This record gives sequence, structure tokens and C-alpha cells, in this order.
Amino acid sequence: MFLLNPGPVTLSPRVRESLLGPDLCHREPEFFDLQDAARAGLLSVYDLDPAEWAAVLLTGSGTAAVESMVASVVPADGRLLVLENGVYGERMTAIAECHGIAHETLAGDWLDAPDLDALDARLASSPGFTHVAVVHHETTTGRLIDLAEVGAVCREHGVRLLVDGVSSFGGEEIDFALPIDAVAGTANKCLHGVPGIAFAVVRRAALASAAQRAYYLDLTRLATLQDHRNTPFTPAVQSLYALVEALDELRSEGGWRTRHDRYARYAGAVGKTLRAADVAPLLPDGGSSVVLRSYRLPNTVSYVDLHDRLKDRGFVIYAGQGKLANSIFRISTMGDLSDVNIDRLVDALTETFS
Repeated sequence: MFLLNPGPVTLSPRVRESLLGPDLCHREPEFFDLQDAARAGLLSVYDLDPAEWAAVLLTGSGTAAVESMVASVVPADGRLLVLENGVYGERMTAIAECHGIAHETLAGDWLDAPDLDALDARLASSPGFTHVAVVHHETTTGRLIDLAEVGAVCREHGVRLLVDGVSSFGGEEIDFALPIDAVAGTANKCLHGVPGIAFAVVRRAALASAAQRAYYLDLTRLATLQDHRNTPFTPAVQSLYALVEALDELRSEGGWRTRHDRYARYAGAVGKTLRAADVAPLLPDGGSSVVLRSYRLPNTVSYVDLHDRLKDRGFVIYAGQGKLANSIFRISTMGDLSDVNIDRLVDALTETFS
């Protein structure tokens, strides 16, 4: 069965086999070697300087990393503006509310990119903001946010960026020269690891002013202990084996750019097939990530029927969320997929929509 949902992904044989690594006590040097390898590997994805950046590991899903980032990096006296263009932007607002962080939202239609003029106006009229939070790849629709444009507005107003990179880290470009304080990610999406390990890549200077609003998700404590080859809690050891192997596999394939190109090629093949079957993309050309794209359900086909027909052919797709639940379907090209798999998928889609 091939998973075409936005994580978890279909594993390569080498990553799956890495789960059979020896049992480790998380207080032994062998575990800390593994932890160090994962942290270094995460920084190497975008060639980041470990003196300036820290990759901080958490046991949990991508949302754990996002919550740790928001709850920790916004200072105690900070103020957050959340850009909402889908479910995951709304989730960051909910996180800010849970932790009592002073915040506002700038909500846009789910089918639109963030309004940069509105962002500029809001930051100009409310100079107290310290951070803007944005979802880089909003998988609600497949929208890829232009981080450079958002970052330019933030830089003009002296505001820092918090990036939900859960569905983009390792598959899309992230320019860490932007005024980014932290990017949250997870092992089981573009990195092709397994669920259980999430992470935040955080600017070390931002940790100096971080707040302590959480216990388990306190990013500063996690970073400090991991820097000293320690850990405060029992981590998901086997998931960490898989992450280290997946990072090695990514490097051996040529890095994130090579993976991005493969995703783009596969997403293009799927899109071309669906257009030929009169199935329209949800977003216009250039608006979507290569990682996942959304398509409008024809009136003649229900999602359940489409899902079940494709599953019978060996492919698992994803439904829409929220107000889009009954009108779209989503297909991701992450994971250990090959040209042969995509050819089979194209045949299955053609047959289904005929």
C-alpha cells in the first residue's frame, strides 16, 4: 500500500530496517551519539551553522514542535501575530490562546495567499508585535506561502518569524537568512522518517529571550540538555534510529533540492492526468507546494468512492478538512515512491474518473 496522504509516508526499506536497531538506554553514550547524529543531520539539510542554530528534538508529532516553538520562543512580554490561511494557522492561534500569549490574528480566505498589504498595515498600526507566525505549507489546501515576501515585511518592521515547516522541511526551500527565529518540523513527512520524533530548528540568540510556559515542551531546557548530551525525558529511540537513517538517505539522494524536483515531477504527472479527466486543481498554477496538491471533487464522484477505488488499487489519498471536507481531495507525493508507482497511480486515476 502506498500512502499519498500528507504524512506518515511510505518508508524505504533502509529506513524500515533501521527500526530494528539495538535497544538503547537513553542515559547511555550510545544513545547520545544517536541524538547528536540526528541534530547534526537536521542542521545539514539547509547547511546551517551549529554555532548560530540548534536542532532541538522532541518526542511527539509535528504539532508538539509547533506548540513548543510558539510557547517558548515568544518572550514573556512578547506579542504574536498569527497568519491564518487554513486549519494549521488556526491551530497556532489556539496554541497561543492555551498558553496565554498576547496575540492577534490576520485571517484570510483559505483559497488566498496571505495579504501582504494587510500584514504591513497591521504591523505598522500595532508596533508592539515581536513575532509573526506563519504556516509555510498549509496542507489544508496545499498552499505554499512565499516566505521571502512575508519575511521582507517582517524585517521592515523589526519583527521575527516563527515558521510551521512541518510539511515543508526537507522538501521546499527555506531561507534561514530571513528574520526567522525558529522552524518547527517532523520526521515523518518530507524527511521520510517515522512518526514519533519532531523538532524545532531554533536560532540560539532567540533562546536567550525565550519564555518558560510549558514543562514537557520547554524548548530552552531541551536545547540546553541536548547540547550537553543529555535528555530530560524518555525519547522515542526507534523513531530516532529511523530519522538518522532517513537523513542519511536524503543526503545520499542529493539533498532537499533533488527531493523537491522529484516531488514536482510526480505532482506534475498527477495534475496532468487529472486535468485530462476534467478534474480541476483547487489552487491556480504556482500556488501549491510540490509536496501536496488539492483537487476539486467532480459532482459525479464522492470522496468515499474515490478513496475506496484507489485503495483497492493500492493507493491511500486524503480527504479535505473543515469547510472543504466534502468538496476536495488531496494527493501527496512524499515518501518512497518511484516512477513505476506513479505510472500505476496515473492509470488508476484515469480508470477511476473515466
